[in-house]
Amino acid sequence: MSDPLVFAATCDIAGKVRGKGFPLSALDKRLEKGVGWTPTNVMISCFDGIAEGPFGSLGDLLLMPDAATQLELPLSDRVERVMLGDITTLDGTPWACCTRSLLKGAIARLERVAGVRAIATFEHEFQLLDHDATPGDAFSLAGFSVGRRLGERVMAALRAAGMQPDTFLREFGAGQYELTIDPTDALTAADQATMLREIVKLIAADEGERATFTPIRDAAGVGNGVHVHFSFVDAQGQPCTWDAAGQDGLAPVTSAFAAGILKYMPAILAFTAPSRVSYLRLTPHRWSAAYNNLGDRDRESSLRICPVAATDPDRIARQFNLEYRAADAAAAPHLVLAMLLHAGCQGIDEGLTAPPATQEDLSLLSPEALADRGIERLPQSLEAALDRLAAEEVVQGWLPEGFREVYIAHKRGELDELSSRSMDEACAAYAAVY
Repeated sequence: MSDPLVFAATCDIAGKVRGKGFPLSALDKRLEKGVGWTPTNVMISCFDGIAEGPFGSLGDLLLMPDAATQLELPLSDRVERVMLGDITTLDGTPWACCTRSLLKGAIARLERVAGVRAIATFEHEFQLLDHDATPGDAFSLAGFSVGRRLGERVMAALRAAGMQPDTFLREFGAGQYELTIDPTDALTAADQATMLREIVKLIAADEGERATFTPIRDAAGVGNGVHVHFSFVDAQGQPCTWDAAGQDGLAPVTSAFAAGILKYMPAILAFTAPSRVSYLRLTPHRWSAAYNNLGDRDRESSLRICPVAATDPDRIARQFNLEYRAADAAAAPHLVLAMLLHAGCQGIDEGLTAPPATQEDLSLLSPEALADRGIERLPQSLEAALDRLAAEEVVQGWLPEGFREVYIAHKRGELDELSSRSMDEACAAYAAVY
């Protein structure tokens, strides 16, 4: 005999899903009243250290589960029941450090400044830890077949959770797979990205496997990115990202939005690539992102114009989207998307225009040549990215009071935990927790 439990959860600034359980029989009560939460929890690192912060032992909050996010995942010995939610003060006000509330604010800003809604999806890469590199397995049927059972269970679970699975493929790295789902509204997309990671890890464990979404397992290896695809629809729900007359096909709103991301990318990188090892991946010639450039179908650009497989204008408009490639799964999906929306909105507010898309190897150009085109090398360490974030007052204006300072303190505390570890040891530590 057992009393089923529901796990009320938040995806925090460490990119970890944390929360509290309550009896399923008390669901109606908890949907109304939430469960208690503690401000200092926001300072818990991905390694479970607690960074110095402003909260100490003081304060009380509520974690309010959202029934629309409910997940029931049958496993061999149990059913996992999870709901994501918002963290609020005791009077119901959104808490300054709630990542889901931050995204809601960014969504509202986009509708306010541009009259459009963002449609998004997160493309994930992960690895099975106990699988060594086997020559010839990349993209192969043999490599795919090793992960077939896991992939089929994951696809079924995603569909049961209300997602629309798209592709599952054997990637290039050792035991590496890629998983994509169809786009949806921005808040749902971030909720789904969070749940997708948990579904994969839970089903992998049920299969006797260990899955990791870590940014990179070793300095010489292949990284695991999170590519965020986004487009826009107008108030009538019609696509408005593409314009045949626009430079590189970008509609005016898209051009300004993209320009904002490019301008503020060096500062928001601390949010989207937030681990010490993230910067091993963000280097030239890794099919990743090393510069704040807009690229035309270039998988080394940080912001990529994706290809369309259509000639009819209506179908082009529905397929046309941009892809942000300088992110990984050490970041909370809600925080990643919030920062992209805010940066894009800033570009709209400032009346910016995106530069022409590149189609070349930028590592061959001098810093002076790059600067002439408004392109710069992205920060090459988390420390450098945090310094850029601390110096960028415009970004501060997007955030609730105190959030930036909390975030920077959290991340510097995480770096302190790794200060005595080599890079190989740091890679192993992140692989274990993500």
